[in-house]
Amino acid sequence: MTLHLDRTTSDPPLSGTEITVRGDSAAAAVLGALLHQSGAGVSRFPDAGGEPAHVQAGGTELAISWAGPVRGGEVVDEASAQAVCGPMHVHGRSQGSPRGLGLDYCATAAGVIGGTGLLAALFDGGSSVTTSVAQSALMTVSQYLAAAGAPEAEATALAPGGPPFRSADGVLFEIEALDPAVWQAFWAGLGVPGKVIGAGWRPFQFRYPTATAPLPAALHAATSTRTFAELEALASETATSICELHPHGTAGGPLFELTTVDSPGRRDRVRGSLPFSGLVVLEAGRRVQAPLAAHLLGLLGAAVVRVEPPGGDPLRGMPPMCGGTSARWLALNRGKSAVEIDIKDPGDRDRLRDLVRIADVFLHNWAPGTAERLGLGAHDLAAVNPALVFVHTSGWAGRIPDAPLGTDFMAQARTGLGALLRPADEPPAPSLMTLLDVLGGLLGACTTVAALLQRERTGRAVRAESSLLAAAELLQLRANGRPAPGFRRPVLGDGGWTHDGVPVTDDLASIITDPRFADVVALDSDHCPEVLTPWRFR
Repeated sequence: MTLHLDRTTSDPPLSGTEITVRGDSAAAAVLGALLHQSGAGVSRFPDAGGEPAHVQAGGTELAISWAGPVRGGEVVDEASAQAVCGPMHVHGRSQGSPRGLGLDYCATAAGVIGGTGLLAALFDGGSSVTTSVAQSALMTVSQYLAAAGAPEAEATALAPGGPPFRSADGVLFEIEALDPAVWQAFWAGLGVPGKVIGAGWRPFQFRYPTATAPLPAALHAATSTRTFAELEALASETATSICELHPHGTAGGPLFELTTVDSPGRRDRVRGSLPFSGLVVLEAGRRVQAPLAAHLLGLLGAAVVRVEPPGGDPLRGMPPMCGGTSARWLALNRGKSAVEIDIKDPGDRDRLRDLVRIADVFLHNWAPGTAERLGLGAHDLAAVNPALVFVHTSGWAGRIPDAPLGTDFMAQARTGLGALLRPADEPPAPSLMTLLDVLGGLLGACTTVAALLQRERTGRAVRAESSLLAAAELLQLRANGRPAPGFRRPVLGDGGWTHDGVPVTDDLASIITDPRFADVVALDSDHCPEVLTPWRFR
């Protein structure tokens, strides 16, 4: 897939900077694309001394290794990173056994995480940074790892199953319903009994955190009695989002967009031991994408303040729990402070504007147009804080006409990932691992760092946007069609699952006590597992 990499960004943050990227891995390709998008002149060379990527930007260096601080010597390429660090297990849950992802997911994540670290080092004055594909792979499964190590059991069965559905005329498709009433109306329209509809809601709802959805067979049977056109009409009537699994990727667009807001202002900060020490990030995020982006900014040293609805984020109570808080929620929000604000209330919106006055970044993943409708858009808030970086981590970046809901699995379906992730002898199906929410969160953090660099360069407020769509396109940067039959299928033997002789992790809880991961995974004060920072600065 070819990405469109014209520099649509105004006043690009790395304009005039010459950067050398070495390596022939997906990580190196991603780094080249991100740095070019940031305005740098990028020279590419294939040899990185056997490692995935090495970048030289003046006196600042980025080195990405395969294993990093993960011990044992097994992580030497994409497949072994997927096998050892958990993605193979999580991706395979819906099929009942570990399965490899048909794209270079871990190396792509490492390219984004590495690019974020490099931009942060440049922002801080030029320290060098290291990371690894293994650490990035662990970051992509951090929510699942936290839940696996929690003292409580899962709230729903981790049994095989899930979408996509198939119509009477053979169309494979995904549906999305964020409201149980919408779910009930769609299936009732197909004549499914209420008891079956109710039994399917919980596993469908929990497919995001569990990566599997053992749905009643009657649901699949019901869709097979109607043509896709009939199902589309029913979805329209019931406000259900529906999307056919597209066989091809979308046309490439910018990985992110940065726009200077005509509002001069510069903010001084107190520097510390990490690149973003002294910065304040205000995050109004739901689910994964924006919270993960803000979490990474926190790992870089920023103080992160969450904006939550009255009563707090309901996902704090999603089981399994660690010390009274959801283990999954902690994986994305540990260390953040929070303030409760009702954005529908004018008085509370004034409180939010007061918080914006002291922030460096306002980051959100509200539905398109919400911020502007409430008077909380980039230009509105730049009037309050002339040095603000305003970041929207969106679904589609306004690029897909009549787009479905901008959620992970709908984005996978719309961008052709369902066909690219699985071998050619299997039917297309999106992964129930939240590939794009996570990669979109990583890209959101990288976009924010680029925007902060642009603010330093121009002395003006910046509006930035990244998207799940851009994350999907980045993941397809080196895709060459569907994988061959049998691609990355582990083998079950007497000693457990292996892939090309490498043991496959099939129980994420085992990572917590495995000495190979002692330097990258830890237990917090409530004995909840956490994946440690993926960067080392020097």
